[in-house]
Amino acid sequence: MTQVEQLAHFVARASYDDLSLQARQELKIRVLDSFGCALGALDGEPIQKIREHLADFGGRPFVTLIGGEKSSPDRAAFYNAALVRYLDYNDSFLAPGETCHPSDNLGAVLAASEYANASGKDLLTALAVAYQVQGRLSEEAPVRAKGFDHTTQGAYAATAGAARALGLSPEQTAHALAISGTANNALRVTRTGKLSNWKGLASPHTSFTATHAAFLAMRGITGPLEVFEGNKGFIDTISGPFTINWHQEDLELVRRTILKRFNAEIHSQSALEGLLELKASANLQADQIERIEVAIFDVSYNIIGGGEEGDKRLVQTKEEADHSLPYMLAVALLDGKVTPEQYTPERINRPDVQALLRRVFIRPDATLSARFPHEMPCRIHVYRNDGEIFSIEKTDYQGFYTRPMTWQQAKEKFFWLAADHASEQLREEIADAVQNLDIISVRQLTDILAQVRKEGSLYE
Repeated sequence: MTQVEQLAHFVARASYDDLSLQARQELKIRVLDSFGCALGALDGEPIQKIREHLADFGGRPFVTLIGGEKSSPDRAAFYNAALVRYLDYNDSFLAPGETCHPSDNLGAVLAASEYANASGKDLLTALAVAYQVQGRLSEEAPVRAKGFDHTTQGAYAATAGAARALGLSPEQTAHALAISGTANNALRVTRTGKLSNWKGLASPHTSFTATHAAFLAMRGITGPLEVFEGNKGFIDTISGPFTINWHQEDLELVRRTILKRFNAEIHSQSALEGLLELKASANLQADQIERIEVAIFDVSYNIIGGGEEGDKRLVQTKEEADHSLPYMLAVALLDGKVTPEQYTPERINRPDVQALLRRVFIRPDATLSARFPHEMPCRIHVYRNDGEIFSIEKTDYQGFYTRPMTWQQAKEKFFWLAADHASEQLREEIADAVQNLDIISVRQLTDILAQVRKEGSLYE
C-alpha cells in the first residue's frame, strides 16, 4: 500500500466519535473565527474582483457563497476560502520548519459538505481531518526551506477534507489526493520580496483545485498513487524522506493550533502584545521614541523581520504591511491597535508610521529560536529620547495554545469583524449555528450565511 493510500484510509475512516470534547469545541471556535474573518473581508478589493469573476464565468448554483448567491462547489470553495484568508487574520499552526493556516481548508470543506447535504458533525469531522493532514505534513515534511509554499501541504489537506465531506471511498480518496498533490507544488516566492494579492489567494486557489480533484476522483479519474514515494515524486523532488503512520493518527491536532489576537502575521503576535503592554504601562508616545529593538526567533526574523524573505522597511501595500514586523510594531505604538483599519492605503503611507518603522530594528536570537515553536518568545527594548529604556520579554500571547482563546473571546472578535455586514441578530444566529453544529445540517448553516448579503453594505 502506498503512502497516499494509507493516508486515504485514515481520511475515509475518520469519525466524529474520534474527536474529544475539547477538539470539538476548538473546531467550533475556529469556524466562528473564520466566519468573522470572512465577513470582515467582504469589502476587500480583490474579493470584489473575484465576485465579478464568478459572475462573468458562472457555475452551476449548487452551493452557497458567503454573502449570498450560489455557484459550483469548486468556485464556492475558492471564493469562501478567499474571504477567510484575505484579512490574514485566521488561525495558524506552528511547526519547526513550517507555518500554515489550517482554516484555509474551510472553503473546500464547507463547499463539499453543502453539496453532499452533510450534517454539521460531518463538517466538523472533515475539517478535523484537514487540520490533521496539514499540520502533520508541516511537522514531518516541511517545504519552506526548499523554496516551496505551505500551500503545497494544503493541497493534500484541502483534498482530504473535501473527500471526507463527500464520503468518498478510500480508493477514490487516494486518487483525489494523488491528483491534487501532484498538481499543486507552489513556490515560496509568493511570500518573499514585493508581495502581491496572490499572498492571500494562493491557499484559496489550492482549495479550488483540491475540490476539483475530489470531484474528478468521485467520477473515477485516477491519479499517480506513488505521488509521495515514487520516482520523481514528492519525497524525491521536494521534501526528502519522511514517514507518518496514518494508522496511528488521531484528530486532535486542532488543539495545538493558535488564533490571532491582532490582525497581523502570526509570528508577530507576542511582540505586538508586548509592545502594547509597554505602551500602556509606560505611556509611551511615538514622538518620544529614539528606537525600538526586538530580539526574536529566527522564523519570525526571516519571514517578517527583514531576513531571508526580503527587506521589510519598504511598505506600500496591505500585503507588504501585514508581513512587515517594523510596520506592525510602529502602527501598534501609534494607534494602540492592529486591526483591518491599520492596512488601508491612507494609513500605510502616512508619514508618522513610515518614519517610525525605520526606527524599529529586528534581530534573530539563537536562544529564542531554540524555544520556538513551543513558545513564541521575544525581547523588546524601547529607547526614549530622554535616555530612559523600557523592556519586556514575552513567551506567548492571548490566543497561543498555552493561553487559548475562549468561545466568548472568539465571539467578541467575530462580532466586531462582522459588524459592517450583519445585524446583531444575524451575528447571533451565525454564532448559535456554529455552536450547535453537532445538531444541525450544513445547509442550515449556509442558509444563514447567505443572509449576510441582505444586510451587508457591499450589496446596498
